[in-house]
Amino acid sequence: METLKVGTLILDNNKIGVITKIITSGTLNTDSEIIKWRNNYEVYYYDGSFSIIGESTLHKLIKRGEVKIL
Repeated sequence: METLKVGTLILDNNKIGVITKIITSGTLNTDSEIIKWRNNYEVYYYDGSFSIIGESTLHKLIKRGEVKIL
């Protein structure tokens, strides 16, 4: 599994996004247990929206070709 870095550009559902933060397991202050025990990527998109995507989910989407690294 490729390690993505802050600044990596992605194409996700025809939207260009940039990884702005890598949130390592246990470091995000949240009440959601699922976010606490996995690594997550914070992605901001050109339209002003953002998403927090689990590492394994993002890698699966890349492998399927649904998300592309630019």
